[in-house]
Amino acid sequence: MFSKHKKFDAHSHIGDFGGWAGSFAIDKDQLVRDMDSYQVEKTILCAADAPRNQEVLEAYEAYPDRLIPLVFVNPAQGEAALEEARYYLKEKNFKGIKMHPLMHAYVADSPIADPFLDLAEEVGVPVFIHSGHPPYSLPWSIALLAQRHPRVKVVMIHMGHGHGMYVEAALDMAQRFDNIYLEMSGMPMSVKIREAYEKVGRDRIMFGIDAPFHHPTVEIQKVLTSGLDEEGLEDVFYNNAAKLMGYK
Repeated sequence: MFSKHKKFDAHSHIGDFGGWAGSFAIDKDQLVRDMDSYQVEKTILCAADAPRNQEVLEAYEAYPDRLIPLVFVNPAQGEAALEEARYYLKEKNFKGIKMHPLMHAYVADSPIADPFLDLAEEVGVPVFIHSGHPPYSLPWSIALLAQRHPRVKVVMIHMGHGHGMYVEAALDMAQRFDNIYLEMSGMPMSVKIREAYEKVGRDRIMFGIDAPFHHPTVEIQKVLTSGLDEEGLEDVFYNNAAKLMGYK
């Protein structure tokens, strides 16, 4: 059943997460083996945390046709983080920026995030932002940031995550601002994938796995049971992320 649709994973990690995550870990080789097992053609990849972008660079250099690297930034680190982001985007051909307001304890629409959105606009890449956890990464805050940067494509990772109110807010904010895209890993309600496809836009809802935290089979089944027709499945599984990243 999993072999029918080719897939473009819009959000996964490599690294050893440790700490609160216990034994969660995955390296570049295991990630690619899993991609092969579940017909994932490409993966948009970020590190376990902002200081570990070199691991993503090494993975990208090992599998340049399979992995699409994001630079993970902590805006609280100011100019040093901005220079690191500029280096990876301009010198190492990274394809976007990853931000995690919950992990780094800043509200998503804080002014410290603005220089990174400005850089994304300058380079012409999207920004991926973790969503779904108060008080830092709520959909409303991400939307305020997107509103200030209308020419930057902002991907709301997890589209509100596990709370129904936040999932609904993610859809509402994406309907309001056409530069917001939704990624569905970790969001438990498969029907909301179809709702996003129909209400937000056929090209603004994307499949993601969030390895190593979620198993590919779980995230695949959510899309398959969402009620989308064949064209919709192909868009969510592959076409939309491919278009966003310039591969289609």
